[in-house]
Parts: sequence; C-alpha cells; structure tokens
Amino acid sequence: MARPLRLEFAGAVYHVTSRGDRREDIFLDDDDRQAWLSVLGQVCDRFNWVVHAYCQMSNHYHLLVETVEGNLSAGMRQLNGLYTQRFNRRHGMVGHLFQGRYKAILIQKEAHLLELSRYVVLNPVRARMVATPEEWLWSSYTFCLQDQFSPPWLDTDWLLGQFGTQRSLARRAYQRFVREGHGLPSPLLATRHQLYLGDDAFVAQHRQETLPEQLRELSLAHKRSLAHPLSDYQATYPDRDEAMAKAYQARKNWGQF
Repeated sequence: MARPLRLEFAGAVYHVTSRGDRREDIFLDDDDRQAWLSVLGQVCDRFNWVVHAYCQMSNHYHLLVETVEGNLSAGMRQLNGLYTQRFNRRHGMVGHLFQGRYKAILIQKEAHLLELSRYVVLNPVRARMVATPEEWLWSSYTFCLQDQFSPPWLDTDWLLGQFGTQRSLARRAYQRFVREGHGLPSPLLATRHQLYLGDDAFVAQHRQETLPEQLRELSLAHKRSLAHPLSDYQATYPDRDEAMAKAYQARKNWGQF
C-alpha cells in the first residue's frame, strides 16, 4: 500500500479552488449555490472539516479549509462528486462539471490564513461583480460581520480572534482589514514549489516529509492547474503589459515555458 501523502495530515490548512470544465459556470442560479452549500455542510460533517472562509464565484469557488483528520482528497471527491450529481440531475445534464483536479495549497495558518481570508472574500469585488464584499451574499464574509446564524461548519472565531476578544470591535476591525485589501497583490503569488504558502521552515519541513516520488507526482499534476489565469493578474495589475509580464514570469518560474 502506498504511503499516504504528507500533504494530508491532521490539522492541515489549505486554500482550495475548483473550476468549471472549460471554465463554464458551475452555478446557474441561487438554487445551485444553496445546493453546493448543503453538500459542503454534509462533507464537513462527515469528514470533520472546519471551513474558515469560502466564496462562490460563477465558474469556480474558493475554500479555506482545515482538515482535523487529514482527509482533504476524500472530502473533495465527495464535495465535487455529489454537487456534480445534483447539478446534472437538476439541469438535465451529464458528464463532468469540474475541470480536472482541484487545486490545493498547503498554508501556514498563523502566517497566512488571515490574509488569505481577505483575498478570498474580495474575489467578487476584483471581478467587478459587486462594489463591496458586503454586497456579495455567496461568501462567508457576512457571517463575520453580523450576529446571525452561521453554519456549524464555518468557524469565524479564529479570524475575528486576531482582532481581539470583544466581538463587536473585532468585527469592525476585520471589516476595515478586508476593505484595505482591495488592490493589493494576491498573497498566492508567494506560493512556493506550486504547493506551499509559508516561511522557509514551514516549506522545508513539509517538503522533507513528502516522499520525493510523491512530490514529483504532485508537482506534475498541479503545475498547469496552479498557474493563475491572466484575469487574476489583470485584477491586481491594472496595466495590461505589466499583468502579462507577471503572468509570464510566474509560468516561467513554474516551468510552463
């Protein structure tokens, strides 16, 4: 039996994205969005996941998820598989909904989770779908700002706890923090070896604990999928030439040119 990937372990935290096949929409209406949230809740309950942030876009979604038991791949198969079944059944379709394998980056929680939460919930603003993150109903952001019912699988305590113990003050501070992030470069540009977001010690530890052949397999499987589309760079760098240069350099660094 193959040794389990060290990238899956108890307490691991990931930024996960999954895109529609041929970049087509995976949510056609609000009922689809509610169905995905329902499936996500089932997955979190079954696999003991903790979600720190999420955001549904049109043709993809973002998750910041902590796996208490080290079972990301099993949970992702369930999430994308069950949602595909519901989507196809509801819309009378067949076949793949998602584009190949999901993307998962192992992140150093204390150093990057807060910044990534801001990046995730600002996606609709960068895409010019809304003017402010408060307007987008399909992310975890509103649950951080209000005393309202939130799903049992969504943990807002850790994020708000970074701004103090008084809840109301922490909410306002987090709101300011998120708004101040608009226009800043993506924190994912600092991803190392296509798989890790953390300091030198964090990266070295987890590279050492991953078997070389497993690391090569992961790198080949993720290399193309982890490259950000040009639109991501255009959202960060208004000048088109600069955006293209940044995208080219990133792909060159990842061995795609």
